[in-house]
Amino acid sequence: AGWRKRLLQAASSNDAGDPPSPGEPPDTVEIFLALGTSIRECALPVNLFEDLLSAFRQDVTTTRYGSWAEVLDYCRRSANPVGRLVLRIAGHDDPRMDEWSDRICTALQLANFWQDLKVDFDRGRIYLPAEEQRAHGAREEDLRASELPAAWRQAVAAAAARTRALFEAGRPLCDAVRGRLRYELRA
Repeated sequence: AGWRKRLLQAASSNDAGDPPSPGEPPDTVEIFLALGTSIRECALPVNLFEDLLSAFRQDVTTTRYGSWAEVLDYCRRSANPVGRLVLRIAGHDDPRMDEWSDRICTALQLANFWQDLKVDFDRGRIYLPAEEQRAHGAREEDLRASELPAAWRQAVAAAAARTRALFEAGRPLCDAVRGRLRYELRA
């Protein structure tokens, strides 16, 4: 909530704002002054930053997801704003490009989840939706095993296929941008 207040202030003025609160980095004021300058100079939509803050808040409170819709909504706020901000900084403001970017960014977020399945579980989180787990008979308690059980491998394979389809759906963005960004997206 404090960072949202700082964000809105930074976006609308050059005022330094309050000194860092306990738990904030010592250079918080400078970070938000620079962010405000970038928002104004690049005409960056503040709502994208608000979406990111919303996802950060959710990270603190949500450890399980029941459905794909819930996971994709999280990605819409945690990953997709980053791609849209990169496009804006690169000078692109095109709904079609945003859509392709969203596909790629969601796929990147999902790939990270599947790669870190065990690490996240050990930290108390599971991003693979319960509906996908149930469809393959994957039980949460089986993640305690030293080797990933067959049911979990099947559930992750299904999730990976969904993720691959998102990467493919976003592929046109690679040819729609120019310069270094084009090659970074392809990589």
